[in-house]
Amino acid sequence: MRSVVKYRKANQTVGDCIEKGLKIVSILIDVCCIMETLLEQQRRYHEERERLVKLMVDEHATKKPGEKERIHSEHRLKYLMELHHHATTQLRELYEDKDNERKAEIAALSGPNEFNEFYARLKQIKQFYKSHPAEVSVPLSVEFEEMIKVYNNPDEMSALVEFTDEEGGGRYLDLNECYELYLNLRGVEKLDYITYLMSFDHVFDIPRERKNREYRKYIETLNNYLHSFILRIQPLLDLEGELVKVELDFQRQWLQGAFPGWSLKETESALANTGAHLDLSAFSSWEELASLGLDRLKSGLVALGLKCGGTLEERAQRLFTTKGKSTLDPALMAKKPTTKSANAQTRENERNKEIAQLEALLYKYAELLSEQRAATKENVQRKQARTGGERDDSDVEASESDNDDDPDADDVPFNPKNLPLGWDGKPIPYWLYKLHGLNISYNCEICGNFTYKGPKAFQRHFAEWRHAHGMRCLGIPNTAHFANVTQIEDAITLWEKLKSQKQSERWVADQEEEFEDSLGNVVNRKTFEDLKRQGLL
Repeated sequence: MRSVVKYRKANQTVGDCIEKGLKIVSILIDVCCIMETLLEQQRRYHEERERLVKLMVDEHATKKPGEKERIHSEHRLKYLMELHHHATTQLRELYEDKDNERKAEIAALSGPNEFNEFYARLKQIKQFYKSHPAEVSVPLSVEFEEMIKVYNNPDEMSALVEFTDEEGGGRYLDLNECYELYLNLRGVEKLDYITYLMSFDHVFDIPRERKNREYRKYIETLNNYLHSFILRIQPLLDLEGELVKVELDFQRQWLQGAFPGWSLKETESALANTGAHLDLSAFSSWEELASLGLDRLKSGLVALGLKCGGTLEERAQRLFTTKGKSTLDPALMAKKPTTKSANAQTRENERNKEIAQLEALLYKYAELLSEQRAATKENVQRKQARTGGERDDSDVEASESDNDDDPDADDVPFNPKNLPLGWDGKPIPYWLYKLHGLNISYNCEICGNFTYKGPKAFQRHFAEWRHAHGMRCLGIPNTAHFANVTQIEDAITLWEKLKSQKQSERWVADQEEEFEDSLGNVVNRKTFEDLKRQGLL
């Protein structure tokens, strides 16, 4: 004996408004208790799954006239999918039959006394309705009819998902609160709101020493808002799966020291803590060893546990004295760090890693919201170009359109040639479009095959963050030598050529250092030393 399956609340946030619409049906189902067998429960779950699939197909096939309707439709689909998943889970548990109740019921119905079982169950049903004459069994179809009525009621569905006035029903971002937190950060460049909209994810340009507790609070607030906004406008997106991929990529880049904004510091930290051994058999003097530079010598000294301070010559001499020796001079050994300082360094590294992990999430959120981000910039520019009276008129029209039930209110203006929108939200004239060369597209492979419209935007992008970040990933400085270079292969070839030219222009002591003999003849250093060894001076 089991009760009727109640209306299941699979999603608390999305299902609140639907629960209101189904309140009457829920009360009826609560009071309608009949004696259900396991096989009847399985049948009901199968019927419920089929009805949910039909509702999802109908919902998906219905044309959405605007962005608001699309968002509401996806929230309804998500809710139906969760109901379907819940019914499938319950059905699977019944088929697994861990307590063998289903097996016993089938055996009772198919055994030699099947008629006795049938009349026994019929007697129980008659006795139940005799003691409860007012009870009525509510079929599953009634529940779904009420659900469809709720879907067709715009007043009920308006509470399905909420947006602020600035968000425009999910079309624009509302980063005003995050922008105020950004302005209160110390040591960061103060930007206007439009510039902030296009650069809020450029956190790799902020110096590492500025990323303190206030900065972390700002990043967390920004991430929380973007996460909530994505869940509201794209409920069917597997955001958790995307974040798992972000976590794996971040861990890999962090271990390799290649995460944007932290790569240089992490490399220095690795060299300072572990170092890299240096093969001294290829060097015959400490002068040759000094040509490796301060950083490489420090790395070799740290790897041997020696003191790594001093000038270039002191480091080279100290490292060269260890050549061919199995035991090292204790006076040259570096002091071991104390446990307290080591713990402090560990806590600092963990704090930096947590901040970098928040930045990795920010990069992913910004990527997912690229369309809304561009639309927000255009919307803010459009508002700023209007006068106070025009903005008031626009607010009145927006409030009136919200009260109307016109399905075409959210439609975009007629734009067959896909022209950019002007300050009034309408396409700009075609002659102006061609005058600025916006019909010409420029592709930049360094920017990740990003396309720029018009020569002005193309020339401007060489000094912007996207191109600079792409050059930084290639390990090439973004200097004037690489102007108008858009191919990765061309940039690498030019960089190799510039490095070879600089190498040839470097001062070589053996060839360019001049010496004078006793007779006043001027020769280079190599010739002077050869004549000196031969005794010809």
